Amino acid sequence: MHAIETHQLTKAFGALTAVHPLDIHVKKGEVFGLLGPNGAGKTTTISMLVTLLSPSGGTAKVNGFDVQTQPDLVRQSIGIVFQDESIDDELTAWENLDMHGRLYGMPWELRKKRIEEVLKLVGLQPRQDDVLKTYSGGMIRRLEIARGLMHHPNVLFLDEPTLGLDPQTRRHIWTYIRKLNRDEGVTVILTTHYMEEADFLCDRIAIMDQGKIVALDTPKKLKERDATLHVASGKIDELYQALSAMNPVRQNGKILIETSQPQRSLKRVLSIAEKRKLALTEIDVKKPTLEDIFVELTGHSIRDEKAGTSDRFKAYNRAMTGRRK
Repeated sequence: MHAIETHQLTKAFGALTAVHPLDIHVKKGEVFGLLGPNGAGKTTTISMLVTLLSPSGGTAKVNGFDVQTQPDLVRQSIGIVFQDESIDDELTAWENLDMHGRLYGMPWELRKKRIEEVLKLVGLQPRQDDVLKTYSGGMIRRLEIARGLMHHPNVLFLDEPTLGLDPQTRRHIWTYIRKLNRDEGVTVILTTHYMEEADFLCDRIAIMDQGKIVALDTPKKLKERDATLHVASGKIDELYQALSAMNPVRQNGKILIETSQPQRSLKRVLSIAEKRKLALTEIDVKKPTLEDIFVELTGHSIRDEKAGTSDRFKAYNRAMTGRRK
């Protein structure tokens, strides 16, 4: 059984189709990323999987439970960290986690044990009795991740987990996410518009644009595109003619050559330049990044996203509270 299974999952808002028929299968224990710009359909997809939005069509199962017919069982088996801070800064870390454990009906002894475990996991034990208004943004994010793990979820959903954090703090959060995936064995589904984040964290990435998945594979395989040789010379016209058999392209005073065998092509360029006595002022091999692949597949770069999920977290808490009434 997969951790996540969707078949032709669709969401429309009136005439606007936010998510086109979506088929994905996420393995248990996998870190799976949805990469794309604002409006790509990432958060709408997550919202359907965590039962905050009802699909317009198709089906989805989380941990084997149907999101439409078994929403309570889905919620019991997942953890969620939304984009916006959604934690009480007047309480301590311990008090916030204790409140979350109570929401999930965890008995005191289990709550106490689990609070200690998750605080240790995210490195916040020394600050467990400090109120959150004294925490940095990165510390609050780590606490939110700890809270999402309190009830031993099988799947943890992270919606833009490092949005708005500085690069150093972002990398620290990546380390904690990888650690919890390894130590807790939890399946992680994350949305992001940070290329480096997706590349570092994810076992597989689904690139989304305009509500569709345009590519899905491991970061390594997604980047297995042709490399590009960048060559320059004081005699650029002569060099261009000499390399004509390699289908060169002139761009910004350089010659670009796409190749699936960069080392072989590099040797060929050097050999031709030496025979023609053409001194090279630059030669470089550039392999494609995820950003390059995204632009190639979608025709545009990723734009910055804005946070806006606090209302969805409140809705989720209302759903969880209502389930226990």
